[in-house]
Amino acid sequence: MNQLLEGYKEQVQDWISDLHFSQIQKRSLLVVVAIVCVLSAGVVFRGHSQPIAMAEPLIIAPPNITVDVAGGVNLPGVYSLPANSRVIDALTMAGNAKPGMDVSDLNLARIIKDGEQIYVDPNLPTAISRSIATTAVRKLTGPLNINRATLAQFDLLPGIGPVIAARIMTFRKVNGPFSMIEDLQKVSGIGSAKFAQLKSKVRV
Repeated sequence: MNQLLEGYKEQVQDWISDLHFSQIQKRSLLVVVAIVCVLSAGVVFRGHSQPIAMAEPLIIAPPNITVDVAGGVNLPGVYSLPANSRVIDALTMAGNAKPGMDVSDLNLARIIKDGEQIYVDPNLPTAISRSIATTAVRKLTGPLNINRATLAQFDLLPGIGPVIAARIMTFRKVNGPFSMIEDLQKVSGIGSAKFAQLKSKVRV
């Protein structure tokens, strides 16, 4: 290594000797070359790389949904909840069901939809037996609201009976409120003929 450096030194000295510069000019040239070498070395060793800041991912929160909680709850009203909320969340927002209310016809784990109504039927407290409830609904008049009707009320419709009434309740729990009365035909056991018997006796 020392021999290599000595060789470079001799080459530089020979090159400077061949220049037609004065002694002062040669020294000035050596100073400039030395400064350039020092600056170049500093740039090489220092480098220009800067740490790249990683941009944080932009998280967009899903929009809220609005539901109407009505019937036998402590604080009925219209509420705004986060998307993908469930029926139990809406009931909690409305102060929960009143004491003695029967919420068995609601699927509390179902994800609610924007604009729907969640109704806790105040006419069937848990203390009332099925036979008393059936007697009570026989006194009702007018079309039956299929989104609020109970199992006993569906049982009173012509051609329904307890089996199909239970299917209607299950369908409503799984799929949410009916949009129109024609949706009853999606329930197993209700064909066009049976629906023709029902359509004047039901509503949404």
